[in-house]
Amino acid sequence: MALSKNQLLNASAKKWGFKLGAGKVVAGIDTDGMIQSVKNLNSYGISATVDHLGEFVRYEHEAIEAKENVLITLQAIKQSGVDAHLSIKLTQLGLDVDQEFCLKNMQDIMKAAKEYGIFVNIDMEDYSHLQMTFDIIKQLQVEYDNIGTVIQAYLYRSEKDIDNLKHMRLRLVKGAYKENEQVSLQKKEEIDANYLKLIKKRLLHPGFTSIATHDHNIINAVKQFVIENDIPTDKFEFQMLYGFRIDMQLELVKEGYSFCTYVPFGHDWYGYFMRRLAERPQNLNLVLKSLVAK
Repeated sequence: MALSKNQLLNASAKKWGFKLGAGKVVAGIDTDGMIQSVKNLNSYGISATVDHLGEFVRYEHEAIEAKENVLITLQAIKQSGVDAHLSIKLTQLGLDVDQEFCLKNMQDIMKAAKEYGIFVNIDMEDYSHLQMTFDIIKQLQVEYDNIGTVIQAYLYRSEKDIDNLKHMRLRLVKGAYKENEQVSLQKKEEIDANYLKLIKKRLLHPGFTSIATHDHNIINAVKQFVIENDIPTDKFEFQMLYGFRIDMQLELVKEGYSFCTYVPFGHDWYGYFMRRLAERPQNLNLVLKSLVAK
């Protein structure tokens, strides 16, 4: 996780290309590669949420460049006609530079997305950015309805946040950042229990829900709950990351569930790739297999 934040290694990784095995979990470095990957997913009945990766944004010119890349991504989705929407992080658009500056960048993106008829999901980051993210979402909601966000189940406040966002499209996740015990649950079994609790609560109320997990135990529990409560399958979808548990993704589609894959791409793939390795050490097998293959 520490290495994922190393700017020197991030810069060097761009020169290495995908030799570290990142191509297994990152859908290319440009829009052409991303679109082809999404088309492949669409052919199996899977939609996509696309993330143009970006790291270490500390200056206005970096955030403006990131915004332009996002606008290009939106245009590529529109022109290609693929079944995809956008996922985006506010720190990539200058949240750590200035909140009003970040809001202006998001307004430019939301305007284009609305014109194209594309939904935009604002990803949630660590706790230090949480309230700022909600504040910007609230301002954007005044003018745009094609917007959603993410709720992290390990945070104590998440149930209240869900209540405040009843009619917004939400993605529910367990939470991947290391937070202290003052703001979040720490034990896996407690996080899992709260995650399932929030999913069930959400499915019984208005609003489309994306259930983002690779945990087959959670997925099986959701499937049973949906049957028992006669919840239509068009009210929710399962989500997983690109390149992970592919067999399960295809099986869920075959079973008739809506499915969406989180598709990251771009030159700044290093930080994302390293965090995936940190979250599941067995993912190192991806690296080893890639290097052996070469």
